[in-house]
Amino acid sequence: MRYSQLRAFHYVALHGGFSRAAKVMNLSQPALSDQVRKLEQAHDVLLFHRQTRQIRLTEAGENLFLLTKQYFEVEENIGDFLSQSRSTITGTLRIVADSALHITVAIGRFRVMHPKIFVSIQTGNTEEVLRRLRNYDAEVGVVANLSSGSDFDTMDLGRTPIVGIVARGLLPKAVQSIDISELPRWPLIFREHGSRTRLGIEEAAAHHGMVLRPVIEVDGREAMREVVASGAGIGFVSEAEFGFDKRLIKLPLTGIDLGMTETLVTLTARREVPVIRAFLRSLKT
Repeated sequence: MRYSQLRAFHYVALHGGFSRAAKVMNLSQPALSDQVRKLEQAHDVLLFHRQTRQIRLTEAGENLFLLTKQYFEVEENIGDFLSQSRSTITGTLRIVADSALHITVAIGRFRVMHPKIFVSIQTGNTEEVLRRLRNYDAEVGVVANLSSGSDFDTMDLGRTPIVGIVARGLLPKAVQSIDISELPRWPLIFREHGSRTRLGIEEAAAHHGMVLRPVIEVDGREAMREVVASGAGIGFVSEAEFGFDKRLIKLPLTGIDLGMTETLVTLTARREVPVIRAFLRSLKT
């Protein structure tokens, strides 16, 4: 196995094709294809399914790609270590969060401290956040009610109650809250399976001997808010995520003490990555 072959494979997997990778690496496409082919032949393994005008990783390719992400990140960290005299940290910080509201102040402070770092923020439920962290597709995650995991470092960001949200005017003005026992009477709008908010509501209902069945299931928080704002039913969010949408009102839930503990998560194996260390420092400033 040669470094050039491994690097060729990594760039093709990273950029999703031979032509794009060749352009980034300033190589000809035949030369790049030859490097990957030699890697496959040397180890008798197929790394890419090659189809007309597109490629996709095989299972072996997926596993190798996860390893090369780690390998080339270590290489980058070595370069950073050997260049510690450089005062400015550069690169990209990828944040994936069930909600970025809990770290917006820290992100602003981080950007002031490190203006040359590009920050990318994406949303996802807890399962998606943890998957991206483990696949080295993000540096920092924010999730709710995280069960302990030996491969993660965590930081508690605080707890907020879960509330119902409903379109303004849908319910009588006298309704200022809603009891857990009353939920089966109303049309409920849930997020996708994997949402910790949904799991919390369903577990609380089960504790009271009820099974809640949504009339609408929506993928993602923002899509759920839009469906609720249309007057289709009652949705659920952490109170910290309610925001200032004039179309909606919030309904405290009674009969239960249900809240979301937000947690900042980083992969333990990557704790020494400079951009991760820098962001964690911004949270403590």
